[in-house]
Amino acid sequence: MSPGHAPLLDVDGLNVEFRTQGGTINAVSGVGFRVAPGETLAIVGESGSGKSCCVLSILGLIPAPPGKVTAGRIRFRDTDLLGMPERELRAIRGSRIAMIFQDPLSSLNPLLTVGTQIAEVLETHLGADRATARKKSIELLRLVGIDAAEQRLNSYPHQLSGGMRQRVMIAIGLACDPELLIADEPTTALDVTIQAQIIDLVKRLRKKNAMSIVWITHDLGVVAGLADRVMVMYAGRVVEEATVDALFATPLHPYTAGLLRSLPRVDADHGDELPAIGGMPPDLARLPEGCAFAARCSRTTDRCRRERPRLEAHAAGHSVACWNAPPSNGTRQAGTSDR
Repeated sequence: MSPGHAPLLDVDGLNVEFRTQGGTINAVSGVGFRVAPGETLAIVGESGSGKSCCVLSILGLIPAPPGKVTAGRIRFRDTDLLGMPERELRAIRGSRIAMIFQDPLSSLNPLLTVGTQIAEVLETHLGADRATARKKSIELLRLVGIDAAEQRLNSYPHQLSGGMRQRVMIAIGLACDPELLIADEPTTALDVTIQAQIIDLVKRLRKKNAMSIVWITHDLGVVAGLADRVMVMYAGRVVEEATVDALFATPLHPYTAGLLRSLPRVDADHGDELPAIGGMPPDLARLPEGCAFAARCSRTTDRCRRERPRLEAHAAGHSVACWNAPPSNGTRQAGTSDR
């Protein structure tokens, strides 16, 4: 976040646990980040890294039980979301903060038409009457690039393609002009052409509506043309955070470097296999004493196995949690050990 900008969203020291028969899973441990007005933050990591749990916590959508936010603070402007009664949180959810999920077919109600589902948001949060909600729904469908918008109001989700369903989800998310849009891997199930169209659409709508965006993904290739900053998560913790340019030019954490090496390259020889990160992520119910990435890392030392590294600033706006990150002048600790 740029200096001097008050954050729209401020998450600090967030812990999320899940109680299971196999033990307590530490899904998110001491995570902190900020999002400025109009900024796009990408949260990147493998499945199970905790990125989705972070954003579900913001909207109070962690299933309890078995899940529970056990520590931390989540502030949206001057409002404490974690301490907010459910009724008040529902009023923010879908209006000031909207969320787009990975699979629109499971997120949309199969028994209701597209028009009914968009209108429901407008009627619930804005108090729109039926005629106004219909008119606004048509405008929203046109805004997200759906042709014959008036006719599409009467379509059911199963009658639309995957790309069109995702556009409908974006229309629903934008219905109340939210200040913050959270997108949880919204292009994962789409082919690359539709992915590019959706990303371009979100970029244009961000500029038009002056929204902030938190974009969750496992694909750094998607991040390059979309985000301002990137936060990389591994085993429930933040291991690196930087601007997009800095992260791609100088990845400091070996996990980030491995993710970047695994991206397809247009200049690669035909038939070459993509480099993969060896090993598997650790069991979140039995995390090692030291660095969670140590067993998969080529830089591992005895200290890595004994002590968990802290997230530290290595350059302006670039932080990393690694004992063996490239040194820089004036390295300082970035907040608390768990942020």
